[in-house]
Formats: sequence, C-alpha cells, structure tokens
Amino acid sequence: MHSSPTAFSSKQSLRLCSGQTKANAIKRNPAARNIVYNTDSPQAIPVLNEERRRAILDLLTHQGRVLVTELARQFDTSQVTIRKDLEILHAHGLVHRTHGGALPSREGALEDPTLREKEKLHHHEKLRIAESAAGKVKEGQVLILDSGTTTTAIARALRGFQNLTIITNAVNIAAELAGTAVEVILTGGTLRKNSFSLVGPIAEETLRRLSADLLFLGVDGFDVQYGLSTPNLLEAKVNRVMVEVAKKTVAVCDSSKFGRRSLSLIVPPSALQEVITDRGIPKTDLRALKQTGVEVTLV
Repeated sequence: MHSSPTAFSSKQSLRLCSGQTKANAIKRNPAARNIVYNTDSPQAIPVLNEERRRAILDLLTHQGRVLVTELARQFDTSQVTIRKDLEILHAHGLVHRTHGGALPSREGALEDPTLREKEKLHHHEKLRIAESAAGKVKEGQVLILDSGTTTTAIARALRGFQNLTIITNAVNIAAELAGTAVEVILTGGTLRKNSFSLVGPIAEETLRRLSADLLFLGVDGFDVQYGLSTPNLLEAKVNRVMVEVAKKTVAVCDSSKFGRRSLSLIVPPSALQEVITDRGIPKTDLRALKQTGVEVTLV
C-alpha cells in the first residue's frame, strides 16, 4: 500500500517551501511573495506556498493531470510561480513534469495497483470511453473484454444487449453480466487477486480455440513508440493471445496511460485498429497514432 502523495514528512515540508533564508525572504519580499489569494471564495484567503503545492497534488490525484494556465487562474497567481511549484514537486518525485503542466509521478515498471485502487482514478473519462465503445457494438457479435476498470465499465454499458457473446478472463466482468441476456464465456485459468483476472496456460489455450469480432483491450501503459504494456507477465501473454484471435483490436484507455511503459510488452501500436481515449491525450501521441494508420476516437 502506497502512502498518499500529499503526506509529506516534516523534512519534505521544509524543502517544499521557497528555499530562501528568513532574511532574504524579508529583504526580497515584504510578505507578499509567500502567499497567493484564492478568489473563488467571497473573502480573499491567504494560501502559503506549501498549502498551494499540497492543493496541486490533490487536484492531480483527482483529475489525473494539471495545466499551468488553469492552476495560475485557480490560485490567482502567475504562471511563473506555478511552474516553480511543479518543478519543486517534480524534484521530490511527487509529480511528473510535462510541457504545459504535470502528470502523476510515473509508476514503477513493477507497480501493479489493485482494481479497487484503479477504479477511483479518471472515473468520468472511463465512463465516456465505455459509452463510446458500447456504441460500436452490434447485436450478434462476439466480443473479448480483458480485465480492468475501463473494460468493466464497458461490460456495464453492454448489459442491455439481447444477442451478444462476451469472452473474458475477468471474474468481476462475468459477475457484472450475470442475470442479463448476454452470453458469457470465462476463459478459466489461475486467479490473480489484484485484478480478478484469470491467467496462465489454461486461459491461453481456451482463447486459442475461440474467435471474436472485436477485442476491447485495457492497458496500464501506452508508449506510442514502444507499445502497450502491463506490469504482469502472465497478463501480457493472455492479452497477446486475445489480439491474435480477434478480428479487430480496440485499445480503451484514459489519457493518463500515454507516455508510460510498464514491465511487459503486450503488442506494438501497429497491432491495433483503433484507440478510444479522452481529449487529454498528448498531441504528439495523437499525431503519431494517426500517422501509423490507427483510428483514434476522442471522447
């Protein structure tokens, strides 16, 4: 269990302040530079540097990314000040600095968050992606849904179909579809408790005996040069077989997944026919995908 990014130690708290000595701070700045004013409230409330940086981390946790221009407006301070905040947070490994803003600190290649932890992140984006994905499905088709929070949201969006077969290696997705008219085929295999997914030779062999019209593939990392990746080697092997047996593969992921590499490569971007993501995708990544002939749907 990782500690919250906003839980600084006292030593970190000191480092996150302006870095000036008391004398220099008074000499350069007669009390004004160490505070900003939040104009969202009826009365101007002074916000200390460290408080502002904690608030930035909170926004990053809930939104998945922050922009310099928006933060400057929200905290009624200059973009120069916000850039300095982000640089300090980046130096302490608390955020990943990007052009124009910041993303959550890059996950380690071995980090494998639980499904419940992932469900809290980018919830609204996942719902929009799921709605878009469900709109591409037709009655009578055979789909594959791999494990993950975005594909679980897609499963919920498909509950109203009357003539649909869904192949999945996710126990929780099968449970979501129980009691509906949707026919569910579970791959079998060894249960991964972190993700409620079934992996291993049994899952792979079952998939190789099947065929599907469409695969919705969720990922932990999407580097447009390297490919789609996941922290678990066995999960990656199952995902590769899914791609092999599906006529069309559609990656479904929110924009925070771009620019990340996880431990195990699933497939290169050239193996995809389409990507469904939100409008936060970096423009350079969007251009790169389109240049390789991958269709991109933004929600």
